[in-house]
Amino acid sequence: MAERAGISRSTLHSLEKGEPGASLGNLLRVLAVLGLENDLRAVAGDDILGRKLQDAGLKRPGKRAPKRPANREEGGMQ
Repeated sequence: MAERAGISRSTLHSLEKGEPGASLGNLLRVLAVLGLENDLRAVAGDDILGRKLQDAGLKRPGKRAPKRPANREEGGMQ
């Protein structure tokens, strides 16, 4: 697949994993090999289930402890 699309295997792997650094141009090359280049709208469509799963996995921000000022007597700058 990678050879037919003219991309490296690692680039194909990045596309398969959905990594954000994968370029749209490379995605189009793979879609063309699969005969799906006209289905880009479906690929870019809103994924409602995926969004819900992503939101469920997000950590809720908690309260942070207030920052303590640096102690200048213990090796800090004066």
